[in-house]
Amino acid sequence: MKIKEKYQLDERDIDRIVEMAWEDRTTFDAIYDQFGVPEKDVIKLMRKEMKASSWRMWRERVQGRATKHAAQRGFQKGKFKSNLQRAITHNKISKR
Repeated sequence: MKIKEKYQLDERDIDRIVEMAWEDRTTFDAIYDQFGVPEKDVIKLMRKEMKASSWRMWRERVQGRATKHAAQRGFQKGKFKSNLQRAITHNKISKR
């Protein structure tokens, strides 16, 4: 059974999973929580959706990376957010 049918994913979901998997700070657990796709199937999906050279580069970078696995992370949340950063409008620093 294909991953797409197994998890009932549309093209938009697949694009988002690939994007999240490519990001260094997004954990496989976050992908599982959002889409219900475990790490082994994310790897299969990435292999199917990417060019061979891109997949090899991604796999080498991700393998053993602590930030891709929540249990190995040294921090709980992602990047620091400045108090000066606007909450809604395009990450622009507000005028004082």
